[in-house]
Amino acid sequence: MQIHETIASLRAARADAGRVALVPTMGNLHAGHIALMTKAREHADQVIATIFVNRLQFRPGEDFDSYPRTFAADCEKLAAAGVEHLFAPDESQMYPQPQSYHIEPPPEQAGILDGEFRPGHFRGVATVVMKLFQIARPDVALFGKKDYQQLMVICNMVREFNLAIDIVGGETVRAADGLALSSRNGYLSAAERAEAPRLYGVIADLVTKVRGGARNYAELEQIAMQLLRLNGWMPDYVALRKKLDLQLPSAHDSGLVVLAAARLGSTRLIDNLEV
Repeated sequence: MQIHETIASLRAARADAGRVALVPTMGNLHAGHIALMTKAREHADQVIATIFVNRLQFRPGEDFDSYPRTFAADCEKLAAAGVEHLFAPDESQMYPQPQSYHIEPPPEQAGILDGEFRPGHFRGVATVVMKLFQIARPDVALFGKKDYQQLMVICNMVREFNLAIDIVGGETVRAADGLALSSRNGYLSAAERAEAPRLYGVIADLVTKVRGGARNYAELEQIAMQLLRLNGWMPDYVALRKKLDLQLPSAHDSGLVVLAAARLGSTRLIDNLEV
């Protein structure tokens, strides 16, 4: 595996790489990331992974400084997965001057759900992803469905800017007890880790009820949030939305997804499940 710390180095390697799949990450890789790398192989001749903790998508007081950085272990996992290229720039490469131009997703997509509780987050995500697209010039890019709203924003950005990139969503990878794998799971104490699968259980129960014909969506959401609160969680939202644009569904809409975000102790977890 070739490790590229500069844009020039990656672009030189990209010139002879054939059809390329890009898998952007912030590092601290787990089995969910590696599943994306494996899936990327199905779509391209060579795979470019990226590791860059993007300051623009963190709000003041969030965990930018403490975000787990495990570069050596990440490299071993990527090499074992057969990834040909790793782009691991520092901030001086990605932001050689203050970033005054940004990709601003529409508020009806980026100001709801996670965007309501993390203002500016998707602006930072869209901006860095656009930069990575311009640097790596991939034919296809892969993102995990666990970050469902992020995937929607990126898909819509690619479509509206007419970018010649296929976006592929990778299914959420879960631990045996149902907890969605996440780099932030490492923040959980032993007791919190034992409780954490409840988030998946709550949304899975909501999905079962909707599949069974329940249409009292707002009431179902409130019941789910109350169940989390009773077990020590601080939920931001449990929401049933349309998959296409994450807007509120009517009782007759199909193609739905349940999304949830909640704090357990100091750790904020997100999850979702398609209906």
